[in-house]
Amino acid sequence: MAVATDGTTRTAGTAARRRALCLVLVLLAVQVGWLARPAYACGCGALVHGPDTTVAVHHETSVVRWDGGTERIAMSLTVDGTAPDAAWIMPVPHRATVRLGDPELPDELREITAPAVEHRHYFWPRGGDWPFESDFDGSVSAAPPPADPPVGVVSRERLGPFDVARLTATDPDALRGWLTAHGFRLPPALTEALRPYVAQRWEYVAVRLAPADRGTLTGTLDPLVLSFAADRLIYPMRLSRLATTPQALSLYLLAPHRMAPRSAIGGAPPRVVYAGRIRPQDVVRDFAGPAPVFLTALDQDFPQPQRISGDHEFHRAAADTPYRRVRRVDTLLTVGDIPLWIPTAGAVLLLLMAAPAALTAGRRRRGPAVPTVRPPMPPG
Repeated sequence: MAVATDGTTRTAGTAARRRALCLVLVLLAVQVGWLARPAYACGCGALVHGPDTTVAVHHETSVVRWDGGTERIAMSLTVDGTAPDAAWIMPVPHRATVRLGDPELPDELREITAPAVEHRHYFWPRGGDWPFESDFDGSVSAAPPPADPPVGVVSRERLGPFDVARLTATDPDALRGWLTAHGFRLPPALTEALRPYVAQRWEYVAVRLAPADRGTLTGTLDPLVLSFAADRLIYPMRLSRLATTPQALSLYLLAPHRMAPRSAIGGAPPRVVYAGRIRPQDVVRDFAGPAPVFLTALDQDFPQPQRISGDHEFHRAAADTPYRRVRRVDTLLTVGDIPLWIPTAGAVLLLLMAAPAALTAGRRRRGPAVPTVRPPMPPG
């Protein structure tokens, strides 16, 4: 009995060690696969990079100017990752020119489209006002504010931190080979996603991104401006279906009229955050020209990027109806930094206290009441 028990124990121990070893190997394989897995995130193109590095686009903001025949896109990406450089691919329907944009352009448009503030006042204190908050200091509290040859290189140039190549391609596999030859891996999934653009004979802008200090790509990149012929306002989005994380897109559309998307293309319904005719000033004027233009600002989320069904195409809305968000700020009525309800309540209290004394004093001034005596009636 003792020998049999010992053999069973050794067998069980060996099996347990084997299972533990298998588990460790599986976890290592998963970890290595995760590290080697490239990340794709861009609302309008594809961001590719070398193996064992990551790049994620947290948000993409694009300003689009369309006058009926020419489209101009200024694109700004906020990225974070471990890659020292990366390549970005943007399909365009016609040959494009590329230049650096002004980083203040999105900021200026954010100011134009910010919600209007509507102030409302209330009399009686609420939660957070004295005496419901012990550290009242007399200040007014406000409510918080509520992505041919097989490959032809049309041109290649250096624009600030960007190495920009304008490409033509009749074969997505050849395009993948071009990128691979320049140090970046383009996976088969992206090659397949490019086939519709190749079939339509679109061209491509390939951009190598490299920080000036040769560190890692992080923060908001300077915008690039692409200009090309376009008889309809279209914003390429098809490649974003390869993103591995939810995507957020902000678009500022500058056109003759208010614009509306033909569909949500697999994302959440686009939200209009501003619509109105503006007269461009400063940086916006440099980008869009001096003539009045209709600005339509949209925000859209893509919780499941793999559902993106195509490119964004916009058409003229039924009417140029203006729209602006309103942020309502409720403030307590004050007089000289003192809430108005305090002196008002004090005055009422004093009146109530003084009323009985005033009545008593009035009676004293009038003296005692004199009884009325009727004269006797004469005998009948």
